[in-house]
Amino acid sequence: MSDLASLQTAIDTAAAKVVDLKKSGGEVDAIKAAVAELLAAKTAYAAANDGKLADGTPFDPNASKKDKKKKKNDSDKAANAAANAPTADSLAKKAAKKAEKAAKKAAAKSAAAGGAPPAPADGKGKSPAAAPAAPAAAARPPAPPASKGKKKGKPVQFGKVEPLQLIFSPNTGAKVPFVTLLAATMSGLDPDLKLKMDSRRTTPAFGTHGVGTTASKVIQGDISIAKYFLKTHPRQDLTLPLLGGADFKGQAQVDEWIEYTLKCKGAAGATGNKVGYNELLETVEETLAGNNSMFLCGNKLTLADLVAFDALNLDPKVNPNPTPTASFPSSVDRWFALLDSSPYTLKTRHLLCSIDGTTEFPADQVLDPLASGCQFLEGAMPFEVCTRFPPEPSGYLHIGHAKAVLLNDYYARRYKGRLIVRFDDTNPSKEKEEFQQSIVEDLKKLGVFPDVVTYTSDYFAQLKSYALWLIDEGLAFMDDTPQEEMQTERMARQNSKRRDLSPADNRKYFDLMGSGDAEGAKWCLRAKVNMQSVNGTMRDPVIYRQNLTPHHRSGTTYKAYPTYDLACPIVDSVEGVTHALRTTEYNDRDEQYAWFQNALKLRRVRIHGFARMNFMYTELSKRKLTWFVENGQVTGWDDPRFPTVRGVVRRGVNVKALRGYILSQGASRRITLMEWNKFWAVNKKEIDDEAKRFMVVSEEGRATITITNAAEPSKNEFLNIDAHPKFPSVGKRLLKISSSVMVESSDISGVEVGENIVLSRWGVVKITKVEGGIEGEYVPDGDLKACKRKLTWLSESEQNIQVKLFEFDNLINKPALEEGENFKDFINTNNLAHMVVTGDAGMKLLKHNDVIQIERRGLYRVDREHGRVGNMAKGGTGVGGDLGEEGGGLVLFMIPDGKSKAMSTLGGKLEHR
Repeated sequence: MSDLASLQTAIDTAAAKVVDLKKSGGEVDAIKAAVAELLAAKTAYAAANDGKLADGTPFDPNASKKDKKKKKNDSDKAANAAANAPTADSLAKKAAKKAEKAAKKAAAKSAAAGGAPPAPADGKGKSPAAAPAAPAAAARPPAPPASKGKKKGKPVQFGKVEPLQLIFSPNTGAKVPFVTLLAATMSGLDPDLKLKMDSRRTTPAFGTHGVGTTASKVIQGDISIAKYFLKTHPRQDLTLPLLGGADFKGQAQVDEWIEYTLKCKGAAGATGNKVGYNELLETVEETLAGNNSMFLCGNKLTLADLVAFDALNLDPKVNPNPTPTASFPSSVDRWFALLDSSPYTLKTRHLLCSIDGTTEFPADQVLDPLASGCQFLEGAMPFEVCTRFPPEPSGYLHIGHAKAVLLNDYYARRYKGRLIVRFDDTNPSKEKEEFQQSIVEDLKKLGVFPDVVTYTSDYFAQLKSYALWLIDEGLAFMDDTPQEEMQTERMARQNSKRRDLSPADNRKYFDLMGSGDAEGAKWCLRAKVNMQSVNGTMRDPVIYRQNLTPHHRSGTTYKAYPTYDLACPIVDSVEGVTHALRTTEYNDRDEQYAWFQNALKLRRVRIHGFARMNFMYTELSKRKLTWFVENGQVTGWDDPRFPTVRGVVRRGVNVKALRGYILSQGASRRITLMEWNKFWAVNKKEIDDEAKRFMVVSEEGRATITITNAAEPSKNEFLNIDAHPKFPSVGKRLLKISSSVMVESSDISGVEVGENIVLSRWGVVKITKVEGGIEGEYVPDGDLKACKRKLTWLSESEQNIQVKLFEFDNLINKPALEEGENFKDFINTNNLAHMVVTGDAGMKLLKHNDVIQIERRGLYRVDREHGRVGNMAKGGTGVGGDLGEEGGGLVLFMIPDGKSKAMSTLGGKLEHR
């Protein structure tokens, strides 16, 4: 039985498939089949989770849509009621306000009856200048009215708030939780937040992270969430409220300032004028100047400063109603400039830019415009972004890796940061120097030049120290439970019998494992995380194990190695990575990644997920690709039928087109199955304008036309023509003309005497004889448009050359294999074809990798130059033809153009896909 994480992945994949089919207008039967697949995935999940789905709702596969909607509404109502239930504190404040209102009413009645008048205000409606904060009796601004649903009086259901998820409304800047985000950056929590916008919310909401069996809870309100962040993750250089210390007077002072600031901010927002704004401005100035202090509550930053700074902020991204004519007094100007120029404020504003998704900070105009289809990186700051591409040297890079490396390279260059290519070489059983070298070469093919190349193996000693630290802190334990039993325990959420070993025993067994002793092979190191987690990756994952295979770089120095789960979050943090771009298949591991960085007290790295690139009719599994190579189904890892980087480049993929195609998708998290034809159409646009045009004639089924008024073949007469008819800038080339012209026999079939035909790039020829050999007369001023036949041709010449044309099709003949299907049952045996043609002497000058168009046939890439002798590729013969035959001559590979059919009747033998 699969774990819940895998089952949830199956649900997500099936759901995406249903959505894609509906949006693309798929067939009804296909949609029904996809819905049935989704239903089966949900049924399997519910069966393994006590009848409930991941959000805790009971699952009934037989329930109608109406029943399901009613259950969801009931569940959302309960969640909303719980989240908005009044607390003891709110009830007490409500009672106090009621009592205050009654007292004022009684005082007014007393005054009307001849009693004493109420005390006069100071004329400005603010606290005395001598006081550092507003009076404690200052009332909070009224809460905004609750949002209404479609029916009158029905509240909007907000749904569930996930752990570490911060939800807020995107409607106006006033809704942006600026104080929360600023507190998050100061506490170093911003990379951990999962930001989501929901226009139904009137106040921000945050889901805390449950620990162990403790459930998460929801905190609402900008200030409340900020307090939570600063309380749970305080910084030593900040004096913050609610820390439980002895300075209750200082905490009260901070709370008074917050309450007063909110009152002023509420007045300004409610009236649409500057009364509240100016009142706060004057009070801040008097406090800073009167106390000669740097901040509102002394000489250390507090939450009071953050809240007041937010209220006085002139940035329209933060404050939608700033005072444009505001001129800060000297003390406020100094205080505001200090906060405004803080790196934490800058990070927060960049975070807001990525959330907004439309504009960037004015200071970032130094950056190039964002590529169409791409999103802003959360919290990305110019000159500080560092991305990484961590390939495992256990195989050749394929088209799926290309998306990862090109996205990482784009964001590093766009933000003027740096790119690290790090070889994740922690498993010597699979890794080879050959694969490592091939990856370096393939990165060059993709036009990627990293700023630095590193190796996880460089950090083996450091990683070992971190592992021992986890042991000493009681956060990791050694385990000798057999693998199958361990898997069963993890599924059942049952603790290992070794989980509570002492640190001393754990160190002893760790040393035994690392010694290479056979007894040590039974042991592995596991992180002590949370065996009750719904996320299977958090159930005490294995992070170190023995491996006696010599490492291709460190040899036999080490006998045990860290797993990727431990090494990646550590090395990412140590190397200064700011944004770890990972495919959505790692979603479940994101929580684990953050746990290791938190547990080890490392600088946290922001994770940016994107969907991997899958293509129809294509297998990307290293194991399956290796099978094709080892069983002679292809000529090697660079076979043009292979989805490896070197394979697709050899077939004719233009790197610029590939980069543009990938960036057009951006870092989307939506899982889709790409169509090769759509990519080939994009590829054609990139290469077609510079592809020189040539004509060839097949060696089989050719015919000859004698042009009676043209020179003999022995005479060297040429036309000086444009190499590309539409773009003269491509250059000129010579085309030989003579009285003996070769054409395709199918083109001349049925021709009649007196008919005018066109010889492409030369002119009109009038047919004068058919029987006993076709003859014609060149018509210098012939009407090209009046002719029905337009032929490609070639003049007879000793300088003509033999050209071999190769075409390819997919190795798999099914668009997408279902789970459980064997790829060997769907191998396309008709995946290669070739023909021999004759080309003119000008093709002798073509160089390796040149791209040309053979008129009426298609685009081709030069795989072997004329005059070269030897194999075109190393390896076996491959199905349907031999790419490794000996001999010389020009070899061209057809490049698909995005059309399922050939350009004309002279097309190849295979589909162009």
